Amino acid sequence: MHPLSNYAARDVEALLHPTTNLFTHRATGPLMLEKAEGIYIYDTQGKRYIEGLAGLWCTGLGYGNQEIVEVARQQMSKLSFTHLFGGRSHEPAVELAEKIKQLAPCPTSKVFFTSSGSETNDSQIKLAWYYNNAMGRPKKKKIISRMRGYHGVTIASASLTGLPVFHADFDLPIAGILHTDCPHHYRYAEVGESEADYATRLAASLEAMIEREGPETIAAFIAEPIMGAGGVVVPPDTYFPKIQAILKKHDIAFIADEVICGFGRTGNWWGSQTFGAEPTTVSMAKGITSAYFPLGALTVPENVYEAMVQESKKLGVFAHGFTYSGHPVGCAIANATIGIYERIDIVGHVRKVAPTFQKRLKGLLEHPLVGEARGAGLIGGLELVSDKKTKQSFDGKIGLGAKVVALAQAEGLICRAVAGDTIGLCPPLIIKDDEIGAMFDMVERALNGAHAWLRKEGHLG
Repeated sequence: MHPLSNYAARDVEALLHPTTNLFTHRATGPLMLEKAEGIYIYDTQGKRYIEGLAGLWCTGLGYGNQEIVEVARQQMSKLSFTHLFGGRSHEPAVELAEKIKQLAPCPTSKVFFTSSGSETNDSQIKLAWYYNNAMGRPKKKKIISRMRGYHGVTIASASLTGLPVFHADFDLPIAGILHTDCPHHYRYAEVGESEADYATRLAASLEAMIEREGPETIAAFIAEPIMGAGGVVVPPDTYFPKIQAILKKHDIAFIADEVICGFGRTGNWWGSQTFGAEPTTVSMAKGITSAYFPLGALTVPENVYEAMVQESKKLGVFAHGFTYSGHPVGCAIANATIGIYERIDIVGHVRKVAPTFQKRLKGLLEHPLVGEARGAGLIGGLELVSDKKTKQSFDGKIGLGAKVVALAQAEGLICRAVAGDTIGLCPPLIIKDDEIGAMFDMVERALNGAHAWLRKEGHLG
């Protein structure tokens, strides 16, 4: 019998957990969660936690929203499933596609539905290839992503992801995927280099890559407005305008991965709007249903759609799609979610409480372990360092990020260590000022506990 009890032991013997240290999990077991309401989630022992990462950057409306629950129930009772293959359709999909066209930060002709951000970005690659074949440009296929970017975990989308752990021993990335510089001024700027000069250098580096590879071979560039899993990296203000000028010059499409930043997270409907980006097409998921149902989508420009129509005429069918593309329950939930966002003015709410969030976040720069506090709207990251002057990171074997996360969990806060020792914070968008205060009080206590632990273990100079 496994030393863990009941469901925890059964978990270890039955489940394969994503993005988990499977070796240590066998000894520690899972955090068994049972119920949730608002910004709070409860374990099977009844302990309450602030869900400080909105699940996985996704539960914008928090938990247990009964309006969404009722919409799901009604849709399941009326039309629990149908598909969009072969020209079938249903009202929730049509209404959601129309709404996305209305909200999208770029000109949009059609909307294609998936079940996740990974499927969405995988589809973006396929459509870029398909379009360029249709246009008689069979060499224009390479996709440029960025180091430390995160775009999913399918074979193709994980190749876009610029984090080595998602490539190691998976034989990734696939051919035709390139990675340019990460726009993290704190970590990668040269001594004395301003953010504007850094952005200029990164744009020049991108252009050098394009010219080296040949612009006739580059189909698209993909980027998150704010990098999530790569460390909550906020780009310099001039970064996207400078990058876009290069892309336009060389006729390269710009895919904005809004899976995390979309639907109000940064204080606008889209992160692209916050950072002055003008994408060709947008990938979305997560917040589109507040994570109440697996659903993703991408926007299709008119010129791409027209080429797809001609290819379909030539080939007899547009041979791409998923069983659950435009699932009626998912679309109904998304329609309800977006309706609630609009009714309660979620963007206005984020703008109202973001100053409190960002003030508390930036206030932690005074802590001896915090090298940089960065963020926008209701997303933030705390990069932990051993030496503030040199920006020296702790040895990864120490596991400081994981230690802080464990101490925060003991305090009653769920957060996540990303890109090593950066603590990611991304609460439900409905969080209030006093709840933000309670969350950061827990973060501060966790950091203090980690500092004491480092001293005790002899890891501080």
